[in-house]
Amino acid sequence: MATFLHVIKVIVIVIAALFALTFTVYIFNLDMKLTAAIYPWLNKQYDKVKRDQHL
Repeated sequence: MATFLHVIKVIVIVIAALFALTFTVYIFNLDMKLTAAIYPWLNKQYDKVKRDQHL
């Protein structure tokens, strides 16, 4: 029984940590800040793609 309670305790701690992480990302809008930081690199890569101009 003690092992079962220990496993449940670990699962609850992991879920709480993941919730805290996702809540922090949401509150500080970190996903869009990361996107804004890599946007110039993504544009550079996208501009190098060959395109078929024929319609």
